[in-house]
Amino acid sequence: MKKTVTVRGLIIGEGAPKICVPMVGETIKELIEEASLLKTVDLDVVEWRVDFFEHVEDLDKVKEALSAIRSILHNTPLVFTFRSAKEGGEKEVSTAYYFELNKVIAESGQIDIVDVELFNDDEEIRSLISAAHSHNVYVIISNHDFDKTPEKEEIVSRLRKAQELGGDLPKIAVMPNSTADVLTLLDATNTMNEQYADRPIITMSMAGKGVISRLAGEVFGSALTFGAAKKASAPGQVPVTELRNILSVINRNL
Repeated sequence: MKKTVTVRGLIIGEGAPKICVPMVGETIKELIEEASLLKTVDLDVVEWRVDFFEHVEDLDKVKEALSAIRSILHNTPLVFTFRSAKEGGEKEVSTAYYFELNKVIAESGQIDIVDVELFNDDEEIRSLISAAHSHNVYVIISNHDFDKTPEKEEIVSRLRKAQELGGDLPKIAVMPNSTADVLTLLDATNTMNEQYADRPIITMSMAGKGVISRLAGEVFGSALTFGAAKKASAPGQVPVTELRNILSVINRNL
């Protein structure tokens, strides 16, 4: 029996994929405006992409911005993500600061899920997971390839490693260079979901070619999808209103 992840009453891993919308404001003012807009949007989860934030290297400023976001999005499940430049993010920081930032915020009591990248030291990841879990925060262990789609076996291997490390939500996003690449991602998702996963997984093929993967998660086994409300944080994100309608149509027919 596959475990689900329940965050503020939202069950991830059951029914239609849940919709996550990223916040990409650079200033506290922009983040407040963005959070206010997202209150009016039909979404399930909000992800704060803190690598877009101008003061990301100032822990106090990050905490101040987070408090402002949380005061607006009271009961919305909130993911905290610093996406490194090597995985498609806006900034690069030292590994030490990356883990300090994620640990301090995971322990702040203001987030529900923290994203940590798979290609880091295993022990550092385990330590962060332990700190997060002790504060009732779930962990996405993620990997992004903005250049290509790895072989199916490699995609499954990375998702399995994320699960073995203790991530609650293993995640992979890959770039298709052909239609066959999209099928590779969907096939890997299906295999992981049916043969290895004991928890919800998140997968996507990016850009225009990969849009089908953002829509068909319930069919192949991806439990969460990313949509755009204002500005997309990755290529291929579908506007939230369209996304909800399509996910509902698929859900009703399964």
